Amino acid sequence: MVNFVGAGTGAVDLITVRGMKLLSKADVIIYAGSLVNKELLGYAKEDCLIYDSSKLDFDEIMEIMLEAEKNGKMTVRLHTGDPSIYGAIREQMDELDRHGIEYKTCPGVSACFGAAASLNLEYTLPDISQSLIITRMEGKTSVPPKESIESFAAHNCSMAIYLSTGLLDELAKKLVEGGYTEDTPCALVYKATWPDEKSFICTIGTLYETAVKNDIKKTAIVLVGEAIASKDYSKSRLYDKYFSTEFRKAKDEND
Repeated sequence: MVNFVGAGTGAVDLITVRGMKLLSKADVIIYAGSLVNKELLGYAKEDCLIYDSSKLDFDEIMEIMLEAEKNGKMTVRLHTGDPSIYGAIREQMDELDRHGIEYKTCPGVSACFGAAASLNLEYTLPDISQSLIITRMEGKTSVPPKESIESFAAHNCSMAIYLSTGLLDELAKKLVEGGYTEDTPCALVYKATWPDEKSFICTIGTLYETAVKNDIKKTAIVLVGEAIASKDYSKSRLYDKYFSTEFRKAKDEND
């Protein structure tokens, strides 16, 4: 059995309970060494075989999984954040399918949620934004033409932009070209929830300057949208005493 496990955003105690238990039972752990907090390996048992996938290619990773399976071992493939977001898990699963090997996925906390928690943000403020777009800039790896930064920016909703720290000058230009204004609030969060986390509130117009001034070159997420400023929004009707729900009857406004 192979278990794809989300390591969470970085803080050791932000892995799920299920993920922690799987780590403690694993005979083999293959972890994304360039991104995953190595302190998580402290959950592994003494005789667990541990491999850093940042030093391995796809065939080498699969060879370790296949060998473990042949010997009746349980493998944890430990990915940063949540495996379903930029985790490159589908290609691994397809190869496991080809060999008839069973696998499961354990979710994790992704960087956009760790960053929001660090800043006490809500992405979906009434009358401001009811949507969150998770995307990245086109760099060494392309993105589908219909998913350009400009096309998403046209919605003016909340955005969480991954894997783009080295392209912030170009990113800011594309956000403005797409429809945001230069004074649209931004947050630049370096290593969200790690002990050495750094976070900066700025605007699209000062995004690149903020990164340069604070020497942020990688491992950061960019959050964009009016929700970052957390002002001029309408209150939710969820707890409004004059609003009925399935569980609560609205009070009479004349009372």
